[in-house]
Order: sequence, then C-alpha cells, then structure tokens
Amino acid sequence: MLFVVGVLLVAIIRADEPFCRLYDTAEVPLLSKDGDVILAGIFNIHSHGTNLPIFKSKPQPTECKDFNEREYQNARTMIFAIEEINQNKNLLPNITMGYKIYDACSSVQLSIKQTLAPLNDPEDKNPTNHSCNSNQSPVLAIIGMSSTTYTQAVASITQAFIIPQITYFSTCSCLSDKTKYPTLLRTVPNDYYQSRALAQLVKHFGWNWVGTVRTDNDYGNDGMASFAQAAQEEGICIEYSAVISTVMTRQKYIKMIRLIKESSAKVVIAFVSAVTMKTFLEELVLENATGLQWIGNLSWMTKRLPAKEEYYRILGGAIGMALTNAEIPGLRDYLVNINPLTNPEDVLLKEFWEGTFNCTLNSKDGSRNKCIGSENLRDVKTEYTDEHEFRVPSCTYKAVYAIAHALHNLHQCKNGQGPFINKTCANKMNPASWQLLRYLKEVNFTTVYGDAVYFDINGEPEQRYEVVNWQKGEGGLIKFVTVGIYDPFLPEEKRIKMNNVSIVWTGDQKEVPKSVCTDSCRPGARKAIRNGQLICCFDCIPCAEGEISNMTNAIDCFSCPLDYRTNLARTQCILKDIEFLSFEEVMGSLLVLFSLLGAFMTIFVAVIFILYRDTPVVRANNSELSFLLLFSLILCFLCSLPFIGQPSDWSCMLRHTAFGITFALCISCILAKTVVVLMAFRATLPGSNVMKWFGPPQQRMSVASFTLTQVIICTVWLFLSPPFPHRNVKSFKEKIILECEVGSMVAFCTVLGYIGFLSAVCFILAFLARKLPDNFNEAQLITFSMLIFCSVWITFIPAYISSPGKYTVAVEIFAILASSFGLLFCIFVPKCYVILLKPDQNTRKHIMGKMPSKSL
Repeated sequence: MLFVVGVLLVAIIRADEPFCRLYDTAEVPLLSKDGDVILAGIFNIHSHGTNLPIFKSKPQPTECKDFNEREYQNARTMIFAIEEINQNKNLLPNITMGYKIYDACSSVQLSIKQTLAPLNDPEDKNPTNHSCNSNQSPVLAIIGMSSTTYTQAVASITQAFIIPQITYFSTCSCLSDKTKYPTLLRTVPNDYYQSRALAQLVKHFGWNWVGTVRTDNDYGNDGMASFAQAAQEEGICIEYSAVISTVMTRQKYIKMIRLIKESSAKVVIAFVSAVTMKTFLEELVLENATGLQWIGNLSWMTKRLPAKEEYYRILGGAIGMALTNAEIPGLRDYLVNINPLTNPEDVLLKEFWEGTFNCTLNSKDGSRNKCIGSENLRDVKTEYTDEHEFRVPSCTYKAVYAIAHALHNLHQCKNGQGPFINKTCANKMNPASWQLLRYLKEVNFTTVYGDAVYFDINGEPEQRYEVVNWQKGEGGLIKFVTVGIYDPFLPEEKRIKMNNVSIVWTGDQKEVPKSVCTDSCRPGARKAIRNGQLICCFDCIPCAEGEISNMTNAIDCFSCPLDYRTNLARTQCILKDIEFLSFEEVMGSLLVLFSLLGAFMTIFVAVIFILYRDTPVVRANNSELSFLLLFSLILCFLCSLPFIGQPSDWSCMLRHTAFGITFALCISCILAKTVVVLMAFRATLPGSNVMKWFGPPQQRMSVASFTLTQVIICTVWLFLSPPFPHRNVKSFKEKIILECEVGSMVAFCTVLGYIGFLSAVCFILAFLARKLPDNFNEAQLITFSMLIFCSVWITFIPAYISSPGKYTVAVEIFAILASSFGLLFCIFVPKCYVILLKPDQNTRKHIMGKMPSKSL
C-alpha cells in the first residue's frame, strides 16, 4: 500500500510540473549564423569521442581529437551552399538562411546531445518559464551524418520532433525502413544498389570465388547480406566472410588476416566504414598481407590516406564503387580562400590551419613556429583542398538545395492548392518542421527511389556510380582514377561500361588477376558440380563422342545431328565425310582397270575361238555354249562397274540384278557344258541314244530356263522391295557411308542361293566326270573352275561382313572379278594354249584319244 501511495504521489507531483528544465549546460554551435530559417549541421569533425558522457556534471576539457578534414570540408560546403542560396534572388527571395554547425566527435552519445542542442533556443536562459509543448523548434531541418551508426542516433531524436533529417553519406539499406526512420532522407543511394553494383563488377572481371570482410553493425551486415544475395544471383561464391567486431584485439586481427591470406580466393570485398578500414589497413601492413585484389565500397574507396608506401603496397590497385564526382562552381575557391585571420570566429579553421602548416596562432606558444597568416591552402595537397574529389561535398550541397527548394515551394503555396487538410498551406511566417518534411518529399525536380533523393546540382536525376581504381599520384598520394561507369537502370549487360583507361591491379600488375575456385570449363566440356560444395567448385568433363559444347562453363553437352560429327575439340558439329567407292580413288580405278582387262581378255578369247571355230578343240567343246559362256563372262566382268561410284536408285537396282542374272547365265552355260560332256561320254556306249535328249535345242532350252528363273526372281525383287541407296550413319561416328540397301533380304538371299545351287550342281557333275580320258579334259577344267568359283564365294561371306565402309563393296567386286577370272582361266586358257601354241594337238585324233598325250 505504501508503494502504491508513493507512486500516486510522484504522479501528482509530476503532473503539477508542466515546465521544461535544462539538465546540462547549453551546447553552443562551433559555427553559426542567424537567418530567417535556421539549418543545423552535425558532423564528426573530430574522432575519439566515443566515451564522452551525454550530460556532464561539470565542465570538462574536450576529449575530441584527430581532426577530420573531409568532415570539415562538408561543413564548409554546407556554409557555401547557404551563402550561395542567400545571394540567389530567384530562390527564397526575401528570406535568408542561417546555420548552426556542431561537432559530434564520432560519438553516439554526443550525436544525440548535439542533435538536442539546436532544438532548444540558446538565447533562452530560463526555459522553465515555457511549457514543454508550446515551444517551436528554432531549426527546421538537420543535415547529418556521414555514418550509419551516428545517423541512427540522430534519427532517434528527429523522428520524435518530426524534424526532417537529410544524411549526405549514410548508405545502409536499413535506413530505408520508414516505420523506424520516417523523417530521414538522403542524397545518396542505399546499399541495395551498391551491393548489386559490386556483384556486377566482380562478375565483369570474371571472378566467381571471393572473400568478404564486413563490420559487425547494421551498415556492414545489411550491406554484405545484400551483396551475398546479388552475388548468388550472378553465380559468385563467397569462400569466407570475415567480421570486424566493435572490439577487435590484436590477436583477433591476426587470426582474421591469417584466414584471408591462406584462403584460395584472391579477391576480397571490404564492406566497412572509412574509419574501420584505416585501422584494418594498419593491421594488414603489419601482417604483410600483399597480393590481394581489394574491392571497395564507396565508404572508403575515395578516402584519402596518408602518403605511405606501405599503404599503397597493400591497397594499390584496389577497385570499387564511388559516388559520381561533381563540379561545383566556386566551391574550391571558397574552400582555399579562407584564412583564420579574417575568420577569427571559426575555431575549427584555427585548428585546421595549425595542423596543416605545422605552426601556431597562439602568441604564447613557443614550441612551434608562429603562423604569419600568409600561408596559402592552394600550396598544399590535402583531403580538404583536393579539387578532384567533390563526391561527398556534392551530396551535402544537394541536401542544402533540397531544403531550399522545399521551402521555396512552401512559400509559393496558394490557398486552396496546398497539400494539407482542406488543401491548406503551411504558415509561411512560421512553418512547422513537419510541414517542411512534406514539401521536402515533393520537390518537383527530384527523383525519389525509396527513401533517397537523387539530383545533381542542375536539378537532373543522378543514378549512377563511378568505378574507381587506386593508382599512384603525385607526391606519393593515392589517385582515384575513374575507369568506368555503373548505371543500374540500363539493361544488365550494359550496366558497366569501362572507359579507355588502363587499370592498375594489385602489385602494379597490368593483367586482371584470377580468382576462381575452379578454372572455367572450356568449350568442349561440361560442368559437373562436386557434391557438398559450392556451385563455383566443379569438375570439367569432356563431352562424349558425338556431343559438343560451344560455350564456356556449359552445363550440358548437346548431341550433333546424325549427319554431323564433332571436331577434335568437341566444340562444333561438322558435316561427316561422305564415303563410297569412287572412280577417282586408287582402289576404284584399279578395280575398273581389272574389270575392263577381264572383259577385253574374254573378248580376245572369243576372237580366237571365232578365228579357229572350225578346229577340233573349238568344235569338240560345243562352240555354241562356249560363245554364250564367253558372252556371259564379258557381262560378269562388266557388272562390277555399277558397284563403283555414288549409289543411286538405278545403280543400286542394276548392280544386284545384273550380278544375279549374268552369273546365273554363266553358271547355266557351264552346267549345260558339264551335262553335255557327261552325256557325250555315255553316248559312246553301244546302243545308247541319250544324246538325242541333249542336243543343241535342249542345251539352249536348259540355259534359257535356268537364266529365266533368276530373271523372274529379280523381277519380283524389284517389284516388291528393290534395292535403294542408304546413308549409313551408325556404323561409323566420323563418316557417312553411302551404300545400297538390298531392300528385301529374302530376295537377295534367294538370288545368291540360286547361283550357289547352280554352282554346287555343276561342281558335283564335273567332279563325277573328272576320270574321263586325259585327252578330253573339259570335265577336269570345269571341276577346277567351279572349285575356284565356290572357294571365292565361300570366303567372300566373312570378308564381306567384316569389311568396313567402302571396303565392303570392294570385297564384293573382288569376288566377282576373282570368280570370273577363275572361270576364264580354267576353262578357256588351256584351249587357247592348244590352239595357239600346240597346233599339233588340235586334231580330231588327239581329241578322240587315239594318240598318246600328256595331260594338261
């Protein structure tokens, strides 16, 4: 009960005290100027103020040190922009802008305190006389800060008071959450775009195996998360992700740097702030971490480092994204023309002057040379005077102009056309900060993407990054060379456009370093992902026979069409070689030669028989059958010619049917001769009249019958399923065989079987007549000829089956020629020998066996 009473008592007492009280001494701005409209600027002009308390019980000496030239340059740029606007008669006429600039000393606590300072009226010495809710803030907007952590601290105050805050260099995508930061705007794109730009840059140079370093805060974690997502979409793998925590000991740095040096990734993306990168660089120098290609974000890519050779040895050749540079007329002259003697109220200028020229403006300080006042900032090269690097100052410049244009539109508002309830306008004499915020978001020449206000100094949209390369400059300073442009709103393949400027890589190399888990698979091979590993680590497997890949890192190999084969590299399909037995090649020419030679020899024999047709040898061997046999042999020799040359419909039908019919005619003649020989021997027996059944008419009939049977078989074959030309793409992978398919295999086997049947019968009959008298050797000659004929065609079968391509046809032609020559030589050459060389044996008595003779 006592506790409840106490709580109620406190509530009643507090309810009776509706006045504001100042709990600490009022913070006086370092730089200020009165005006109708006051803007506050909060910058980290000094460092090392992290442990400063928000409220001090008593005055303490300042703990801020390490003067930051870039932040002082931004503060001066803000003043330059305000003075330029005040002189512009077309922008905010009859209204002057003032400013109050504070130093947060790189402290979150001081960032909050310095934000609260301009929200109270420093002229009011007794704020308890006013109600907490009645006092309007004396400033309409705050510009700051350059780092995400400090921007978040300032935003915690500005959103409570609904005061517009424009940050000029905080890029963390976490600041895009309007539920947390409703009053925050910025003149730089968030890291979502930058992360994708870095991923595109890595992909552009062929790197797919990288390491990453980030700070363990919202800026580093959100930025690296966006990069990791973009990298995955681009097929880039992250080997490791090192983290720089808020408290890093020497041993933690050594462990992290050892991880970086021992990894196989030689490209490192550093998503860290400029201050963290400076500390990290000192550790990299101590550990001699050279040979790494650093990729930087815009936080540190254009941060000027001291001219130390060891710094360039580590980070020389670094490449990354930076804000587009800007030319702001008059800014450099304004920055370098200031002098502490003419600006005695600027305590920051005094400190900057003494540090730059190593002199003192204090007449009582005898430890250093006195500043004479004639020193000139144009004669020194520092980050503050660098005329080529107005990237960040241009963002500050844009922030001031955004506020000026919003105020201008606010004052130009007409009743009934306003943006507020009932289309009212703001109080032009004393506008509220939340009303300015509404106008600030609707500045008519700005292009807003999410929470970012993009525009250049001419009011045009600014949406690009510059690709910057670290190279050696004059005096040992690092020169930031623009080597390309990144525009996120162009097609993907055109977003990065490199200039014709030589890029210097790590170690002053001229060639792009390599950083891949596995070398790219060349055309002719395909990727095979290794189980359990990232997609960037794979094996390259050559494409199989008949398959190709014509691009780098192909996922699959593609089969060539049937009429095509692969080249040796397996990179393209080329038309297969066409193979057939042609007349032009040596083998084809020789076969033609032997075919014609056999035909001419047969004709020569026929001529001899014609000339000696009345001699006993010719007449005793049945001259009519002999001439018919010679005619069929001529056809047999010539029927091999259709087998040579490119197959066609007619040649395929002709070669098989001509072969079947001519050989059937030839064997029919031999069979008739064999029968005649046997019957002639039998006819010599007493009382035998068998020859009357085997006279010339019967012989012609038998030959015609046997041949007509083959003709009928071939006709049926051609009618039902004739031979046809065929492109054989299966037997050989590297060539196409032009051949003749037999069409009906049954018909083909019937033709060959019929010839084989006639040959077998003829051989058997001739074999039975082999013991006839020696002088009458016709049966012996037929026996030898049929023996050769059958031997050739029996051996032809396995040779035909095993011969590849055009040699199959060559074997068939060889069998035709060999069997034809066998018949010609065995049957007719002995007779020609007798006729031409042994005319004494060409007598009737010798033929009838009346005279002793030697067997041939």
